[in-house]
Amino acid sequence: MREKVISYFRSGKRSPVFILAFAMGLMAGLAAVILKNAVHYTQVFLTRGFNTGEANWLYMLYPMVGLLLTVLYVKYLVKDSISHGISKILFAISKKNSLLKSHNMHSSMVASTLTIGFGGSVGLEAPIVLTGSAIGSQIGQYFHLPYKTITLLVACGATGAVAGIFKAPIAGVAFALEVLMIDLTMASLLPLMIAAVTATSVTWLLMGDEVLFTYNLTDVFTVTELPSFLILGLFTGLISIYFSVGLRKIEGWMQKIGSVWMRWLIGGLALSMLLVLFPPLFGEGYDTLRQLLMGNPSEILANSWWFIKSETPWIFLFAISLIILFKVVATAVTTGAGGVGGVFAPSLFLGGISGFFLARLLNTLGWMEVSEVHFTLVGMAGVMAGVMHSPLTAMFLIAEITGGYTLIIPLMITATIAYITAHLVEPHSVYTRRLAQLGELITHNKDKAAMTRMNMKSLIENDFIPVKENQTLGELVQVVALSNRNVFPVLADDHTFLGLIIMERLRPVMFKTELYQNTYCRDLMYMPEYLVDADDTVEEAVRKIQASGKFNLVVLDEGKYIGCVSRARVFSKYREMMKEMAED
Repeated sequence: MREKVISYFRSGKRSPVFILAFAMGLMAGLAAVILKNAVHYTQVFLTRGFNTGEANWLYMLYPMVGLLLTVLYVKYLVKDSISHGISKILFAISKKNSLLKSHNMHSSMVASTLTIGFGGSVGLEAPIVLTGSAIGSQIGQYFHLPYKTITLLVACGATGAVAGIFKAPIAGVAFALEVLMIDLTMASLLPLMIAAVTATSVTWLLMGDEVLFTYNLTDVFTVTELPSFLILGLFTGLISIYFSVGLRKIEGWMQKIGSVWMRWLIGGLALSMLLVLFPPLFGEGYDTLRQLLMGNPSEILANSWWFIKSETPWIFLFAISLIILFKVVATAVTTGAGGVGGVFAPSLFLGGISGFFLARLLNTLGWMEVSEVHFTLVGMAGVMAGVMHSPLTAMFLIAEITGGYTLIIPLMITATIAYITAHLVEPHSVYTRRLAQLGELITHNKDKAAMTRMNMKSLIENDFIPVKENQTLGELVQVVALSNRNVFPVLADDHTFLGLIIMERLRPVMFKTELYQNTYCRDLMYMPEYLVDADDTVEEAVRKIQASGKFNLVVLDEGKYIGCVSRARVFSKYREMMKEMAED
């Protein structure tokens, strides 16, 4: 029976894929509901009875406890890194044939609940996206599906997660296309749409309007506001650059701390102090955004040491600017200390509060009259587009969570300008930067995608017979008789590569027996102009093969010979990859 089911799903027809996409939507939607409620009720339980008029010392205790529980869970139960979930998905697609480990179906949900529920300043979107993608990967592995189909199921899981958690199906599909680099074809678009609609329906049925974040827009947008959104686009683009660079620098500094316990202590204390000073940094920050949109901005500083009831606008703006400044620090020390969560929510939070800050500043200065609600919403899209390099996802997400497309033109303007501004400084998003530097990033370029998926080690051939530099021509001729190759690496005793002997140099003398005893390999070898390093990417190796005009290039690891890579082997594997990635 199992063999028949597997055979059906491996048939290559579209209907089995549609069924699996529907199943992915169901499971991703359920996972989104479970995680959202787990984090919500954890925070409700921990913050019950807080006095909004004064600081609460529990803000200092909770994040330390949450981060400690997360570190213990990951270190002793999971025993694997589960941070930066979306980057893990991208790496799996590019270098692991879209295979994710089974524990990713639940481990990031548990860890992010401990991190965010206790006040970690990160988002739960990345963990739920990793969960949905891992479910898709495991289903694909169970049915022994090909790479193309498993990748599509991974994308369906991610799409369902985003669509379900925000009740935003179009944004979910856009996320898969922009962030996961899924090709925009009917073969992929239909399953993504099925997963998105199914996940959205599941969360809507189980939770109604109580999704992660929603807002019913009532303010009227007028065309006269358009010039102000040009300013907002530039401002949010600069904020997104600050977020991306600051996050990378602080996380890098935290990783230099060797001890995991020292990272927890330093990061936990830093986060605790920030939360005492600025309670809006607690958790994901959606409650703060709701207060801004409801017209209660002064309430966001409740529970802080400097709870401001003053009417002085400049003091309030100064406090908001500090929240913008330290949000990046809070997010970076949370992940650097061992917490599990993503930058999806922090980018929305930072965008919303930055948009509000700019609107309040312009209104206070009297330069122009703008809507603080519109700037808060559109600012969310601006920073998200700049940080994640996903303007379509940002635009459709805000349009869908506001219940319509009233702000579609401001969203398009702001997201586009913010993306262009950020791209000038940061060519890659927070998810793709390191993968791109290592040449491990899948893109929409089929040629580059195929070579990215190829494994350099699998291309190295070891059936080339090496010789010693002091071997005679006579001994070399005997080696030639045993070899199926026309290239012979010359090695020292410690496998250091000394040179190469090719048949073109050997053929004129190999039949001159009088030279057999007084001609040596060192007299016939030469040092090739092009050598492949073991750490080179396949794309770099191909570039060297083409530049050299040779059929075989030697591969070295710190000067030691490990084999050769051939033009025929590389392009045979390339054709295989291209065929595997081709759409139906």
